[in-house]
Amino acid sequence: MRKVPMEEKERNTGEDFPEVQEENGGGESTSLPFDIPDFKTLLKKQGYALAGHHSAVKTCLWLRHAMNGQGSCYKSKFYGVQSHRCLQMTPTLMCNQRCLFCWRPTEVPVPAPEEWDLPEKIVEESIASQRKLITGYGGSPNALKERWLEGNEPNNVAISLSGEPTFYPYLPELIEEYEKRGFTTFLVTNGTVPSMLAKISPSQLYMSLDAPDLETYLKVCQPRSPALWEEINESLSIMKQKKLRTVIRTTLVKGENMFKPEAYARLIEKASPDFVEIKAYMHLGFSRLRLDRSAMPTHEEVLEFSKELAKHLRYEIADESEISRVVLLSKDGKKSPVRKLSCPD
Repeated sequence: MRKVPMEEKERNTGEDFPEVQEENGGGESTSLPFDIPDFKTLLKKQGYALAGHHSAVKTCLWLRHAMNGQGSCYKSKFYGVQSHRCLQMTPTLMCNQRCLFCWRPTEVPVPAPEEWDLPEKIVEESIASQRKLITGYGGSPNALKERWLEGNEPNNVAISLSGEPTFYPYLPELIEEYEKRGFTTFLVTNGTVPSMLAKISPSQLYMSLDAPDLETYLKVCQPRSPALWEEINESLSIMKQKKLRTVIRTTLVKGENMFKPEAYARLIEKASPDFVEIKAYMHLGFSRLRLDRSAMPTHEEVLEFSKELAKHLRYEIADESEISRVVLLSKDGKKSPVRKLSCPD
């Protein structure tokens, strides 16, 4: 559920940050995102490492757990990704949605850069940034030395950290650059740029679908334009034609989008994905200024919704992660790794 009006006063509207101009009609902007001092400081405080002029890297909680031998992310359980070797990054912080459940500071608009970094530069700097971020594990008595050494050679990239990656004009080449270096590539998109979606071929393509209809989409995802709903529907159709691993991911927010499983099913059928991930909204980051903690569903509630969705889709439950509050559906109730794990969870 959303914050009550009294709490709107506490909501960060961006007034604490310097004014940032959107790109003008010519597609140009007055400054680069990282030239905004307070924005750059905010990112660093949140644990981001900057890569180039508009890209960023951030390690997650599960990387830390994996380094210390304390378990791995659900992507390890579902798809065989090694959490300690997963590089989480974004080639752009720009986004055309302001989702209520997003843990990023969506209240702060991010302009387009004056010039885009080339893919090779982004790949090299993102790997270097990841190595800097995990340096401390090398001297930690709690970390497993073997995993730290492996972590310095990441082999999976999750292009999903922040912003909408399909705005980056060289995204197909960026994916290729990572794969040249032996990476598997996971990419998450909001589906609003179908022209780019048609061009990319990551190891696994995720598309977020966080509303069963236009009305809910406008309320929950707060897009720049209502017309983006049609772009999402086009992307679902394009996804069906892709000859690669595909996933539809839905983040459930109690009181906001956790209803109409039959409507979700009709949309998902357009894409016919290999997998469907149903996740609980987590009350983290800047989303706490927009939503109450009560908006976070329990794993049991996520599981019940997933069962209803599976009935309408004629999919089966393939796996679940209670600690992450996520359920995996597939057409045959099976899962398959993108790579074989070389270490236990």
